[in-house]
Amino acid sequence: MLIKKSQIPILIFTLAYLLIFLFLFIGRENYEFIAYVGVIIFFFALILLTNKKMNYPDIVLWGLSIWGLFHMLGGGLLIRGGSMRLYELILIPISETYKIFKYDQFVHIFGFAIATLVMFVLLKPLLGKKIEKWWSVSIIVVMAGLGVGAFNELVEFSVTLFVPETGVGDVLNFSLDLVADFIGAILAMIYIRIRNGEI
Repeated sequence: MLIKKSQIPILIFTLAYLLIFLFLFIGRENYEFIAYVGVIIFFFALILLTNKKMNYPDIVLWGLSIWGLFHMLGGGLLIRGGSMRLYELILIPISETYKIFKYDQFVHIFGFAIATLVMFVLLKPLLGKKIEKWWSVSIIVVMAGLGVGAFNELVEFSVTLFVPETGVGDVLNFSLDLVADFIGAILAMIYIRIRNGEI
């Protein structure tokens, strides 16, 4: 069986919001986020196909699902009379020079913390029952999580090649995204270490 009983609510929740946002983006002719729905479905299928072998913890799958929802909300929820996407909203004005702390950066921190947990789940069977070299493992897991963040930026760059009008941003935005990814990866590793490898 590809999915455990406890994971059925995660499946239903994820499919429900993906369908809602897919129709929303089609109606708005928002091809950028139609592509992102496709990317989420691809990784959703990949997780589903490897679920039995990897035995992903439910907390990780919930995290992935919520990350996807945050992403859909960021691109689909229009605020300030429809003139701004949620992704552009500054949650806490920390700097006038840099646009931080935005909803976009919050999603990156959350999302790549979850991606780092996934990297640890994938690596854990190779580590044995007791992890002794935590510093070495931490560096590898954080770099793997950050690597997923870099891959995400490549996907965003690819979208800009095919969809002229996107909200991906400039080089500064790209750099701030990677900083947020790194913070998320560090937070995930702290969580893993506190739980002594038991997610």
